[in-house]
Amino acid sequence: MRAARLIKMVLLLQSRSSMTAGELARELEVSERTVTRDAQALSEAGVPVYADRGRTGGYRLIGGYRTRLTGLARGEAEALFLSGVPGALREMGLEDTASAARLKVSAALLPSLSDASRTAAQRFHLDAPNWFAEPKSPELLPAVADAVWDDRRFTARYRSRAAEVERELEPYGLVLKAGVWYLCARIPGDGSFRVYRIDRFTAVTAGEERFERDGEFDLPRFWEERAEQFARSILHAEVVVRLSAGGVRALPYAVDTVTAREALASARAPDGDGWVTVTLRVESEEVAHAQLASLGPEAEVLAPESLRARFARDAVRLARLYRT
Repeated sequence: MRAARLIKMVLLLQSRSSMTAGELARELEVSERTVTRDAQALSEAGVPVYADRGRTGGYRLIGGYRTRLTGLARGEAEALFLSGVPGALREMGLEDTASAARLKVSAALLPSLSDASRTAAQRFHLDAPNWFAEPKSPELLPAVADAVWDDRRFTARYRSRAAEVERELEPYGLVLKAGVWYLCARIPGDGSFRVYRIDRFTAVTAGEERFERDGEFDLPRFWEERAEQFARSILHAEVVVRLSAGGVRALPYAVDTVTAREALASARAPDGDGWVTVTLRVESEEVAHAQLASLGPEAEVLAPESLRARFARDAVRLARLYRT
């Protein structure tokens, strides 16, 4: 336990110019007194930890000291090689950089862990695009990725549904969702954050000006919130559906999972035939028709009447096709 904490302390000090006892205590989840004892133990072991006294003082490593990654366990080393997604790195133009980094890490590992990269690659591979969809890498993705890494403002031409517009953006982060690349960016001036599909950029011109990041920005949380907002924003209509037990099981595969879960949570009690009635929020009647058709005879549309009439016409046509 203490050995792992000492290694973490050294790595923290390697990554920053200096840290106060309070900062180290929070990171290591120990008391400041323990930090003092650990620093002394490292110094006695030959690690050049130096303590600056005074109110603004702290701990730092001197003499450009670097430690080899001999503290990694096998599982940690293998997980490290999973952190780079080859396809995504290639599309962002970072394949060579990532390869060089993996070689450097491999060289620093103990001989007993030298096969970590190979064992990880044999056991995990991420294929991000959907089935039956040919993956296309946006031509301007490398330029956008460079701006993201450098915190560099850029001007972009963006093709929206209405027209092509020009935007000045502060690129905060990239998201790969179901084979589609998105940029999460802040608008200079009003400070609002928006999401852009990178394949809709028609031009990107990066300048020399860098922006200061908001330290509170959390990319995964931001994306999760925006994705949920988007999913809800397109649901403009409601349909009432009666479902068999099989229809209940199949509903999450026919419509949005969250929509299905909310509908089933408020479903009416089963009727005499064991069927339940639910109210579904849907994008439109057209979309609902395509989605619910996959449930076949396990679903009966009760409302709106226009959608029920459409399924009735489908049933008549199917009866003609399949009559013996």
